[in-house]
Amino acid sequence: MTCENGRYGALDIGTVTCRLLVADVEGGSLTEVAKEYAITDLGVGVDAAGRLSEEAMGRVLTCVDRYGEVLARCDTPDHPLRRLIAVATSAARDAANADEFAARLAERGVTLTVIPGEKEAALTFAGASADFPDENLLVVDIGGGSTELIAGRAGAAPVASHSFNVGCRRLTERFLRDDPPAPDALAAARAWARETMAPYFEALAEDGFAIDRVVAVAGTATSVVAIREALAVYDSSRVHGAQVTAPELRAMGERLAAVPLEERRATVGLDPKRAGVIVAGLVILEEVLALAGADGYTASESDILRGMIWEAAKGCA
Repeated sequence: MTCENGRYGALDIGTVTCRLLVADVEGGSLTEVAKEYAITDLGVGVDAAGRLSEEAMGRVLTCVDRYGEVLARCDTPDHPLRRLIAVATSAARDAANADEFAARLAERGVTLTVIPGEKEAALTFAGASADFPDENLLVVDIGGGSTELIAGRAGAAPVASHSFNVGCRRLTERFLRDDPPAPDALAAARAWARETMAPYFEALAEDGFAIDRVVAVAGTATSVVAIREALAVYDSSRVHGAQVTAPELRAMGERLAAVPLEERRATVGLDPKRAGVIVAGLVILEEVLALAGADGYTASESDILRGMIWEAAKGCA
């Protein structure tokens, strides 16, 4: 299917973050025009209450209002914005009042689609796999409420994908309530993540799929690189494509788990608003690498946002 050239916008409202990408599609290539990111914590309390809180929805709506200004600047006579695609993921999937949230976005001219985990996984694979032609990939996307695992050969459809209700916000609220987290709580969180995801890897092995590379997208994976490189100012060029070894990841997880939240917030390279869930994110990522038998991962900033842009350009979104 051919792509329709033009300018498109993608809005991803996740459990922890709210992100925007505006990009031009032309001749099968994608060029970023604007990219915005904010931690809005839509999913705070959803695992226990089953509802989006008024405060959390308000944070996201304030962020979307700001993004509207970005979109207006990008929508020019020479490059009109053909379409804005907006999706919500795990927190909205779990919330009984997701329709109310969607209605409030509609008042702002944003049509929200709450996508199932399988769709989220497919879009993420489409965005992340383009940089690694002819490789067998495992793409891992650790969100606040869920983790998507997608295996396949770059350039082809995924061979196995699953969305697990194992996310850094959910894991934190269920297990890591102490500050800093207690060792037995960390062990329980690790065991739960491992046991939940293990059948996926067992099935991959039975099918004979050999993983050439683990590609990790989203904030946990990119934060590891930013912390390692002590990036006081985030630099995408130093994060995208960076290699992280399993021992590096484990050492960072142990270090951050051993200190209280306030000290984690002061970590150079870590967004202070992510400090409350980073330990859980690292636990999940460590377990994915162990289950995959991988000695490390490649960090990627080509994720669901790019997959959404490609789908919009193909008229599929």
